[in-house]
Amino acid sequence: MKKQGILNSHISKVLSELGHTDTIVIADCGLPIPQGVKRIDIALKPGMPGFLNTLETVLEDMKIEKATLAREIQVHNPSLHQDIQSLIDQETEYVPHEQFKQLTREAKAIIRTGEATPYANIILHAGVIF
Repeated sequence: MKKQGILNSHISKVLSELGHTDTIVIADCGLPIPQGVKRIDIALKPGMPGFLNTLETVLEDMKIEKATLAREIQVHNPSLHQDIQSLIDQETEYVPHEQFKQLTREAKAIIRTGEATPYANIILHAGVIF
């Protein structure tokens, strides 16, 4: 059994297979997941597990160079937006939510959480460790 890092074997596998600029999405329970994109569903019930806990855990194991958020999070979920900003030092790009949903089609995987607050979604762009 793993002693450190992400215990979820599906998430661990996806992270280990990422190349530079590949993307993954951490999503609330309502974000539509496009056909053909790997779904890693960890939702148990509304709010569990939460988006922020999932993001923190993934960031401990993933080197990112950029993040993408829906612009609407700034108005409709400002407290979560602030929490995300405190976790991510890298460039953050903001796009309209409809464009965000289109970008998820290119993701290697979407991790569906139990989060049930508006616009609790993020696209993480893989960086390199060297």
